Amino acid sequence: MLLIVWIVVPVLALLVLGVLGYGVFGAAGRLDRELQALEDDVRPVLAEAQGVAEKAAAQRAARSETEG
Repeated sequence: MLLIVWIVVPVLALLVLGVLGYGVFGAAGRLDRELQALEDDVRPVLAEAQGVAEKAAAQRAARSETEG
């Protein structure tokens, strides 16, 4: 009887660790896909914001040249 317990306990522990590992790696994969989608959504907004910042800097430089 004790031999059965010594066999079943490690098997159950490995099973639990396998399920946890599968869940963690699955969640990591989903997180990676979500982050990639977020980056794809934000990239155009970032480019537009950089363009606006460059335009504002150019206008500021032009204004300081005409005032100075």
